[in-house]
Amino acid sequence: MKIQTGRGTIPLITLIAIWSISALTSLPGLAVSPILGDLTKIFPKATDLDIQMLTSLPSLLIIPFILLGGKLTEKVDFVRILKIGLWLFAASGILYLISNKMWQLIVVSALLGIGSGLIIPLSTGLISKYFVGTYRVKQFGLSSAITNFTLVIATAVTGYLAEVSWHLPFLVYLLPLISILLVGHLKESRSAAAVDTGGSKYGIHIKHLLQIMLFYGVTTFIVLAVIFNLSFLMEKHHFSSGNSGLMISLFFLAIMAPGFCLDKIVDELKERTKAYSLLSMAVGLALIWIAPIEWLIIPGCILVGLGYGIIQPMLYDKTTHTALPQKATMALAFVMMMNYLAILLYPFIIDFLQNLFHTQSQEFPFVFNLLITIVTFFWAYLRRDTFLFNDQLK
Repeated sequence: MKIQTGRGTIPLITLIAIWSISALTSLPGLAVSPILGDLTKIFPKATDLDIQMLTSLPSLLIIPFILLGGKLTEKVDFVRILKIGLWLFAASGILYLISNKMWQLIVVSALLGIGSGLIIPLSTGLISKYFVGTYRVKQFGLSSAITNFTLVIATAVTGYLAEVSWHLPFLVYLLPLISILLVGHLKESRSAAAVDTGGSKYGIHIKHLLQIMLFYGVTTFIVLAVIFNLSFLMEKHHFSSGNSGLMISLFFLAIMAPGFCLDKIVDELKERTKAYSLLSMAVGLALIWIAPIEWLIIPGCILVGLGYGIIQPMLYDKTTHTALPQKATMALAFVMMMNYLAILLYPFIIDFLQNLFHTQSQEFPFVFNLLITIVTFFWAYLRRDTFLFNDQLK
């Protein structure tokens, strides 16, 4: 079976290989989450710093290695980089399973961050290499859907495995072995589409790239309120942890949903795509904030997820229009870095602001992020004809 790319066809197995990489990008750090509450029992001598390093080290190392991976694609065959990253990723999974000391887990977490950092920019970079036009938009949407679907399934699986043994959740880090079997079907392919780089000597339109990075960082920061703070808000209103877990799962499923028809959504909304997506996020945050009842929190989570699920892949597509083909993966690496930077900084920023305003209210993150969303919505609507916000499909 052949898959249309907008400038020819590729075998279905090649597309499956690309999708398999997308499925891996949501996994780093996932296996640790269900055992966090038990780590002090498993390792009685572990300090708070040890636990913080175990959870944050992968994200800390992902950021520089995303940039390194993107840079290496300019000089080294991307398949070779991909294989190195996948083997490091898979090796971390094996080592996690046999590690029995906290320092060993921390070292392996560093290995995980390096390996996943190398492959993350290629999860979108491969799409930019093989696809153009509406075909590219569609594949970015599907890639986002696959990433979030894997996250939902893997979260459920790791939670179940953690009840059997604290080692077993790390089995999810062996999934790169499947991708290793498939990467042989990937071959160098470059898009020949014309790109406006603004006359930059770097082959990347720096101003446009910075705009995308800022916007991606802001929108990611906005939705992190659901991931980081929803469970605390629901606990305050005496909901069970199971209920909050269900809400967050619905949020990720909502992020996934637009990916299956992204090209049709953008074709309908055109230059209003990002503005209306932000409006959806604003309404969703407002619903979560104003009433502590499930029938409002559920649509709230869904609306926030739907808005972000449209914006994220569209920003990846927009990034490909800022750089020459050989620089596209590097540009995507800078943009994808903002996701992990927002995740790292979010707790510190919210904590700083709560101290600044002398409040520990569980509603504060939702109110603050709602205000950011409203301001960003007006920015997007008023600037809907500019490069960043005009998503009309050619």
